[in-house]
Amino acid sequence: MSSISDNQCLKQIAMNFGVGASLGASVGAVYGTVDAFRFKIPGLLKIRHIGKTTVSTGAIFGTFLAAGALLHCGKH
Repeated sequence: MSSISDNQCLKQIAMNFGVGASLGASVGAVYGTVDAFRFKIPGLLKIRHIGKTTVSTGAIFGTFLAAGALLHCGKH
């Protein structure tokens, strides 16, 4: 592969990771909030639970979308 297509592939992977992370984080924030109130997590532990759920869901979904972009780049 040439360096131009490698650079284009890296941009595509980074963009897909960013999109996946933002989408996953927004879903994780909603899910974490519902989960925190459903299980009656006390006080500031709610904030910690929501933050942990937001970050972990965003990271996982971003990684999956980046892996998909990497596989797609390998086809060219």
